[in-house]
Amino acid sequence: MKEQSLNNLILASSSERRVALLKQINVKPGLILSANIDETPLKKELPKDYSIRMAKSKAEKIQSSKPGYFVLGVDTVVACGRRILPKAENVEQAEKCIHLLSGRRHRVYTSVCLLTPDKSKQHIRTVVTIVKFKCLSEQEIKYYLASEEWKNRAGGCNIQGLAGMFVLFLRGSHSSVIGLPLHETYCLLSSYFNLNLY
Repeated sequence: MKEQSLNNLILASSSERRVALLKQINVKPGLILSANIDETPLKKELPKDYSIRMAKSKAEKIQSSKPGYFVLGVDTVVACGRRILPKAENVEQAEKCIHLLSGRRHRVYTSVCLLTPDKSKQHIRTVVTIVKFKCLSEQEIKYYLASEEWKNRAGGCNIQGLAGMFVLFLRGSHSSVIGLPLHETYCLLSSYFNLNLY
């Protein structure tokens, strides 16, 4: 199989965190485009199913306007049990999420979808990571909320920032919790691209 140029890859996300994580494995997409899709969960939709649907929908939306490219769609979901936590858009939402996560385990699902240019293949990987937060005091919650690091973060969490100090343990992929599972993404992309790691 002929190796492709990374100029033929589109990242269907405007997340600076994902761009930085890709750079960590020597990947610089040719284009970075935001998909702007409806991210409302379906009734009774499970967190894993939702993350897969979102990753696929983002990739498909971009590929519909940019045929001929490989497209990488990614979605990260924070869940308590079967409950999908929202991307915190205001301090009230963030406070609800942080109170819910305080002192308990939660799961972070990140799905990666790679579409090939001829639409013949659709590769999907989902990584599940278990995270446990310490019991947070009201003072710690206020301090975190005041930082505004929760803005537009799934479950109001930013573990590479201040929320990192609340993590008692993490079982799974640290990079996946930030927004992109590096091992799985590397494996998917290296099937088609020369990633020049050496």
